[in-house]
Amino acid sequence: MNAVLYLATVLIWGTTWIALKWQLGPVPIAASIAYRFSLAAVVLFALLLLTRRLQPMNRTSHGIALAQGLCLFSVNFMCFLQAMQWLPSGLSAVVFSTATLWNALGARLCFGQRIAPAVIGGGGLGLLGLGLLFWPQWANHPAGGGTLLGLCWALAGTMCFSAGNMLSSLHQRRGLRPLTTNAWGMLYGALWLAGYCLVRGVPFTWDTSPLYLGALLYLAIPGSVIAFTAYLTLVGRLGPERAAYCTVLFPLVALNVSIWFEGYHWSGPALAGLALVMLGNWLVFRKPRQRPAEAQPLKASGLTRS
Repeated sequence: MNAVLYLATVLIWGTTWIALKWQLGPVPIAASIAYRFSLAAVVLFALLLLTRRLQPMNRTSHGIALAQGLCLFSVNFMCFLQAMQWLPSGLSAVVFSTATLWNALGARLCFGQRIAPAVIGGGGLGLLGLGLLFWPQWANHPAGGGTLLGLCWALAGTMCFSAGNMLSSLHQRRGLRPLTTNAWGMLYGALWLAGYCLVRGVPFTWDTSPLYLGALLYLAIPGSVIAFTAYLTLVGRLGPERAAYCTVLFPLVALNVSIWFEGYHWSGPALAGLALVMLGNWLVFRKPRQRPAEAQPLKASGLTRS
């Protein structure tokens, strides 16, 4: 089951970039994100109420969900929107993939989990691999103060994403499932975004074109309801640091989609980067060897176990 959740997250998030691109137009991006998470919250609440699976939450849990909505479904998106004014998409993807390392540190600080050397090594290989994959973008991008500012925004967005992972993990330790907490978190995130639009004077315009509406539906249901639920379930099952390796893999899917939509061609350095990313994935999820004297029954927490 974990493998299915992992694959679904990588494939869906790897294809949402084209839907985001199709949303560029008359509707401000902040308003589009607010529409996305409003629709996702409505779908989740309807599903949970119809199946009677909506869990009750106390005031403390709602406070955590409010913070999760701010970090995971609002501020991190706004940070990356700011970052992409100065950074190429490839560099933004590399910064975002450092979530594997930030999650490992966060799990250590928040929950006292040991930082596995394989996770750090695999995450480092993944970052190096993504660097090779997107090297042409870096080489052709002029350095300057704007680049540094963009890096700061991207790093802030990544740390917000990682903080949202820790909050989801805290929810699950309190016995709350991601479906319920995501419903509330997405609702709160949409409200945060709506407040931002009102304060900044961003108009709530609308686009009735089939392309925009189709992209909105894809981002709200597969991209948010399914992928975020699958990913945060993995955060609870595998730990935040291993689940976050999804952020290294889904740019690979995006590049393959780009072959069809943007004429991307694989190069020698890109193929070497692909090999490093896959090696990093193997390191993160490989089963550690145990000496016979130290062998103990293993808990079902690996990627290939349910």
